[in-house]
Amino acid sequence: MTTDRQIARAREVFDVEIEGLRRTRASIGESFTQTVALMLDCVEAGGKVVVTGVGKSLHVAEKMSAILASTGTCSVVLNPVQAMHGDLGMTGPGDLLLALSFSGESEEVVRLIPAVRRHGLKVVALTGRKDSTLAGMSDVILEIPCGPEACPFGMAPTNSTTATMAMGDALAMVMIDARKFDKASYALNHPAGAIGRALVMRVTDVMRTGDRCPLVPPGTTVLDTLLAMTKAQAGSAIVVNGDGTLAGIFTDGDFRRGFAAAAGPAPAASGIDGRTAFGLSSPVADHMTRNPMFVRDTAYAVDLLRIFEQKRIDDLPVCDEAGRVIGIVDIQDLPKLKVF
Repeated sequence: MTTDRQIARAREVFDVEIEGLRRTRASIGESFTQTVALMLDCVEAGGKVVVTGVGKSLHVAEKMSAILASTGTCSVVLNPVQAMHGDLGMTGPGDLLLALSFSGESEEVVRLIPAVRRHGLKVVALTGRKDSTLAGMSDVILEIPCGPEACPFGMAPTNSTTATMAMGDALAMVMIDARKFDKASYALNHPAGAIGRALVMRVTDVMRTGDRCPLVPPGTTVLDTLLAMTKAQAGSAIVVNGDGTLAGIFTDGDFRRGFAAAAGPAPAASGIDGRTAFGLSSPVADHMTRNPMFVRDTAYAVDLLRIFEQKRIDDLPVCDEAGRVIGIVDIQDLPKLKVF
C-alpha cells in the first residue's frame, strides 16, 4: 500500500464520518426535544441521567456521561452486564436511561430494559434503527441515521460511534443553556488543574498593583515613563487621567516602533539619531495607544486567556466600575500562576 493510498484512505474515513455527522445533524427534531424534556424533568426532580451501552458503545457512554456530569447534569454510567449482577442498585425511580446501541439489538442492553423499567426509569434509545428491538422498548427513539461504517467490512464501530458521541455533546450543550449553567457552576465541578484555576480565579487575583503597576499622567515624558516601567519591572505603563480613569497605554513595543520609525529615515551624516528624533522629552500622550482594551475587575482569569489569545497582546489594564485603573495583568505572570 503506497503512502499516497494511505493518505487517500484516511481521507475517505474522514469523508464518511463527516457525511455521517451531516446526516445525523439533519435528523435532529422532535425526538431530540423530547429527550431534553425528559432529561430536564429527571434532573430537576433530583434524579440522574444513566447512560449505558456495550462494547464500543460503553466507551461512548462513559464519555457522554462524563460531559453531562461536568456541565451540571447529574449522570452515571451503567455497565449492562454488571447491572444484572447488582449494579441496578445505583438507579432510582426518578432516573432516566440513555441506552446506546447502533443496531438496537445488543443482547445485554435489550435484556437490561425490562429490569430498569421495574426500577421506574424511562428509556431513550440512541440507535441507528428505529425498527429495532431496543427502539420498540423505549419511550423516545433518538435516531442516529449516520449511514454505513467507515470500516471496509461494515462492522467496526467508526461512523456510528462518532455520530453518537456528537449527539451526546449536543444534548449536554443544550442542557447547559436550558438549565442556565454558568462558568461559576462549571468551576465547582473542575476545582483541579489549569481549567479549575482559570475558572475560579478572578482578574483581581492575578493583576499587578502598587509599585508593580506603573501609572503615569499624560504629560509625563517618555524618558520618565521608561524609568517608571524599569522600576516596576513591567513591559508597559498605564497612562491615567487626573481622576484615575484610563487614558492610554505605552508599551516597550510602542517605544521600539517609535524609535525605529524616527531613526530609520534620517541619514547617518545628518547627525540626528533615533533618541533625538523620537523625543525622549516629549509627553507620553503623544506616543501612547489611546483607548486601549481593558478588562473589568469582576472578570475571571479564563476571560483573560481568551483576550490574550484572540488579541495577541501582552498587557491588559484592569478598571473598576467607574473606569478607574486599579491594576494591570501581564501575560508573563499567568504561567507562574498555573492558569495556562
